[in-house]
Amino acid sequence: MTGLRREEVARLAAISIDYYCRLEQGRIQASPSVLASLSKMLRLDEDQRAYLYQLASRDRQRRYHRPTHHEVQPQLRRMLDDMTRTPALTPPRRFPTPSPPLSPPSRTTAFPTL
Repeated sequence: MTGLRREEVARLAAISIDYYCRLEQGRIQASPSVLASLSKMLRLDEDQRAYLYQLASRDRQRRYHRPTHHEVQPQLRRMLDDMTRTPALTPPRRFPTPSPPLSPPSRTTAFPTL
C-alpha cells in the first residue's frame, strides 16, 4: 500500500516488525499464513496474490550454492604454508577492502602552540 511504513504493514498483517524486516530483506521465508495475512492486508486481487505466492515458492526453491574456491598465487601459498602458528585468511578477489587509516596529524597541526 502506498504510504505505509514497515511498522504499519507489520502491525496490520499481525506480524512483528523484526519478522517483517527480515522477510523484506530475504533473510527468512514467509509461511503460508503470513502470505495470506499480507495479501489480505494489502488487498491483493487474485492475480497479485498468485504472483506473491509464486515469488515465495521461487524463493523456497533457491538452493544454497557454495562459494567457488579461488586459486591462491604460489608465492602467497608458500608464505602461508610457512606461517604455521598464525591464522590467515585469504579473501576473495572482489572482497571490499577497508580504506587506509588516516595519517596522524602532524605535531604542528595537533599542537599549534608547541
